[in-house]
Amino acid sequence: MAPARSRGPAGPDTEPDRAGGPDGSVGITTGAVARRLGVSPTTVRSWEQRYGIAPAARQGGKHRRWTRDDVAMLDEMCRLTTAGIPPAEAARAAMTTRVPPTGTEPGTGAATPHTSSTGTRTGPGTASASASAAPRTRAAGAGSGLPLGAVRPECRGLARAAVRLDSPAIDALLTEVLRDHGLVTAWEEVMAPTLHAVGRKWGTTGERYVEVEHLLSWHVSTALRKVAVTPPPGTPVEGPPVLLACTPGEQHTLPLEALAAGLAERGLPTRMFGAAVPAEALDEAVRRLGPAAVALWSQSASTADAVLARQVARTGFGLRGARTAPLVLLLGPGWQTSQARAGAVRPHGLRAAIDAVAHLFTHPRRHPTT
Repeated sequence: MAPARSRGPAGPDTEPDRAGGPDGSVGITTGAVARRLGVSPTTVRSWEQRYGIAPAARQGGKHRRWTRDDVAMLDEMCRLTTAGIPPAEAARAAMTTRVPPTGTEPGTGAATPHTSSTGTRTGPGTASASASAAPRTRAAGAGSGLPLGAVRPECRGLARAAVRLDSPAIDALLTEVLRDHGLVTAWEEVMAPTLHAVGRKWGTTGERYVEVEHLLSWHVSTALRKVAVTPPPGTPVEGPPVLLACTPGEQHTLPLEALAAGLAERGLPTRMFGAAVPAEALDEAVRRLGPAAVALWSQSASTADAVLARQVARTGFGLRGARTAPLVLLLGPGWQTSQARAGAVRPHGLRAAIDAVAHLFTHPRRHPTT
């Protein structure tokens, strides 16, 4: 898997690409457009075949290249179909938003006068040609229906696919972002922001978008587990496993699944116990496994059990005089920094948690009482 590449937040119009416009710039391929919008390339091609929603011009003969104005048109098509508009009607409306090359009819490249939105006839060489531009793209995030803000284009595409309940597109987008950017970047900059946006939308619209959250969560979990069970190159690291569990009463498991995947990428052994692990069961598992670390996830203060965390941190293993204890990682917004006392740390972010665990396999901990 390619290493994660750091990049700041970007909206759909700030992603570095080759998208061009009427000035003759190259534009981007159908596949790149599909990834950006969160649809399959087959969907884009079917829109062209059925409804005539095609690039304004083709370059190099048969090859399609989509300019920024073309992408804006497809973006509008996505927005309208997501809102429930029939595809044929959505295509007609979307094609009115594209700014055609000066003096050409969309899709033909022919120099033909056209009428501007104000009723003015324009054509090659007319001073008013630029004034005929139709409205451009909407504010960032409007097309997905989710409160995304400034995010990666892949995040915006994933949101659109989730709102459409398009499972194949969700799977393809998740596979691609994991391959291209690595687990940490995929989780922190694509998966988690989209999941949070769905959760916020659900919280402000009553029971709407529950199905979107359930479908997206299932696909994200599936993608993370594929990473977790894929053997990394090289020899796996030997040593006691890392135990991952949600605190009693806590049901949010996806962040722990992301951590399990991140540790698996480094060849570190894990044991995932999942949601709402009872205190007695957690204590039994810790004593039986003798883990190097115990990661406890708490989403809210009501499930952050500081007494349980201290008890786990005091559990020692091994012979007298050479006893070790697990490092307890307090993960999630439910924990307070003040709760990270002896034997516990509160890493901020997935990468910091992975690094803290990896450090243990080269620097084993001693039990604090020895």
